[in-house]
Amino acid sequence: MTGWSVVGTISGTSADGIDLAEIETDGRTVARFGPAETASYRPETKRLVLEAAAAKGTRREGWPDLGRAVTRDHATAIRTYLEKHGLSPDAVVFHGQTVWHDPVAAETIQLGDPQALADDLGLPVIGDVRLADMAAGGQGAPLVPVYHQALARSLVGQDREPLCFLNIGGVSNLTYIDAERLLAFDIGPGNALLDDWVRRHGAGDYDAGGRLSAAGHVEEQRLNDALDHPFLTEPGPKSLDRYSFSGSFAEGLSLEDGAATLLAFTAGAIAKTEQLLPATPGLWLVCGGGRLNPVLMRALADRLSGEVVSADAFKIDGDALEAQAMAFLGARLKAGLPTTFPETTGVSCPVTGGKIFTPVA
Repeated sequence: MTGWSVVGTISGTSADGIDLAEIETDGRTVARFGPAETASYRPETKRLVLEAAAAKGTRREGWPDLGRAVTRDHATAIRTYLEKHGLSPDAVVFHGQTVWHDPVAAETIQLGDPQALADDLGLPVIGDVRLADMAAGGQGAPLVPVYHQALARSLVGQDREPLCFLNIGGVSNLTYIDAERLLAFDIGPGNALLDDWVRRHGAGDYDAGGRLSAAGHVEEQRLNDALDHPFLTEPGPKSLDRYSFSGSFAEGLSLEDGAATLLAFTAGAIAKTEQLLPATPGLWLVCGGGRLNPVLMRALADRLSGEVVSADAFKIDGDALEAQAMAFLGARLKAGLPTTFPETTGVSCPVTGGKIFTPVA
């Protein structure tokens, strides 16, 4: 049996868009990688998502309306995607839009209504992918490690282990793989602080090509003070909200110097993780938007002991990986396989996450 055709969807904390990807999988291996693309939120939805996330869980009165908008935008994106590619999947995985994540309080909020989406699409929808993990004492994140492990086996090879998948989105996180050892945790800021800095200065939505960072000077004392943050030396499992860290230590610097210092903070925080791993990885496979910033990639290569390459070098689609991972988790739910583990989220025992919502006739 080759498994099921599953479409995964996810929108990251930067609300850059809705990532969609289809794979055929039995939840253990991937038989086929289908099409992948990103659809935009409506501008108003994106604005409200960013405002809700920035409020850090304090202003919740608008969440129901925003949840309906998120669901509506996903329905439009998924329907367009399915029609464009002629797909009839066995299920769609709907991660929803994270606006608040506080593992200490055992609370994670992903806006969106899986049942309404199932009814709209006329397809089974798998949602609530983080809740079972948190109910069993886990941090609800990261969810992707078991998919990283499958990719390492099929596309990279055990001879390159120990290795790390390094995802740099709004926050950065890693998956350490060595034989059957699977360890994962959130590291610290990814692109979020630099994106916010550039946006506040009216210089765009992000540091395109690392141009601003490359033109700036790193303020070493501010950087070193920021790298003393206690979270960076805490052992995993551990997870973050997008706004767990502040870029205020760059205030007063020029646009370029602030960008350079914030980028160096992301790279420095990632480099500190080598001290938290069982062995030094020989290979770092970088996923997410951060891999497209050549200045950040050079900074990582300078600071990390192992080889640093884009995941694309191993025919891994760094843009589609997290949406593919959602599809993979959906297949694992259908197969009754665990999706999170004690060494990935701190859950008390391996847990199968998610819930299947069937369309109501």
